[in-house]
Amino acid sequence: MSVDPKVIAAVSSAVGFYLQAEQETLLAQQLSRPAQAQAPVVMSSPFALAGRQAAMNIRWTWQMRLSR
Repeated sequence: MSVDPKVIAAVSSAVGFYLQAEQETLLAQQLSRPAQAQAPVVMSSPFALAGRQAAMNIRWTWQMRLSR
């Protein structure tokens, strides 16, 4: 099976243009976003959320006992 050099050039050129466009898009997104305004970090782990809830419940229980 012979490979045409024109096909290789066309494919490599298309891949190069695609990568360049993707890189420009990422750069434009980074520049459009202000550096100071970042999205807040959300705790997504259910184990972390359960542990935090348990700690808050224990504290609430102690506060209710102290008010008696």
